[in-house]
Amino acid sequence: MQPDLAAERNPGWPHGRLGLHLLSMRVGRSRVAAAAPYLQVAPLAAVLGVFLVFPIALIAVVSFWDYTEYALIPDFTFRNYWELFSSVVTYKTYLSTLRFAAITWAVTLVVGFTVAYFLAFHVRTLKWQMTLFLVCTIPFWTSNIIRMISWIPFLGRNGILNSTLIAMGVIREPLEFLLFSEFSTVLAYVHLYALFMVVPIFNSMMRIDRSLIEAAVDCGASGWRVVREVVLPLSKPGIAIGSIFVVTLVMGDFVTVRLMSGGQSTSVGLMMANQLAYLQYPAAAANAIVLLAVVLLIVAAMMRIVDIRKEL
Repeated sequence: MQPDLAAERNPGWPHGRLGLHLLSMRVGRSRVAAAAPYLQVAPLAAVLGVFLVFPIALIAVVSFWDYTEYALIPDFTFRNYWELFSSVVTYKTYLSTLRFAAITWAVTLVVGFTVAYFLAFHVRTLKWQMTLFLVCTIPFWTSNIIRMISWIPFLGRNGILNSTLIAMGVIREPLEFLLFSEFSTVLAYVHLYALFMVVPIFNSMMRIDRSLIEAAVDCGASGWRVVREVVLPLSKPGIAIGSIFVVTLVMGDFVTVRLMSGGQSTSVGLMMANQLAYLQYPAAAANAIVLLAVVLLIVAAMMRIVDIRKEL
């Protein structure tokens, strides 16, 4: 808008250089106001770009490189992806990882929902809710490896559990499946990641209007029906968030399978760790890209079932 035109539309608008100066100041303020959201998000975008987007892009680039036993060869080849998809071991490994993720998700969902329901609806005072919630976080005060190793003397052939069962006459011989098996692997997963299911479900349950539950009870609904038709649907956002946490963590884990399966099981993360140990970085990078795509598809499927943004 020119100063003369502004003066014609607004009789109080100053003429000459003063009007031009005021007009430029107004335009400058409007530009700053328009750019303010971008300036606010710029630091976070820079952090995500440097520590997330750039590493993933670098992994994608390396996945197309070639390699020998002693060197990386910058190239553009589909050899790594061809070897990955043409191997039967790849499909067995991914199926094994998906099976671990599904079983762990199901068990942590039952445990997480039960614990969250107890804390949200059966513990009346906020003080005791916070106290018991902090008790649930105590295992996280130590590292994952220490928590996994602590199961070995308990589940071992001559461990506490087998010795107790033999002394009580329940069994005659030690149970071999308790340790270094798929059972111990799933048990360790549940122990490590159950809290990631408890927290979001508990948060969703605390936001449920208690008058809805009272109305359902007044209409004659049983306790199980209240849980099934009131609590469970309103807890879907927390269940979805916890499911994303648990599934993504299990899909990318390799330490738990290595320590707790005793070499009896495998996972995609463990396969990539072995490839890195043999300096097969491009093959591991291709495996990482495929794993990322699989996890994103799983998360997208969960997001289609429960629209977290809409529910929250």
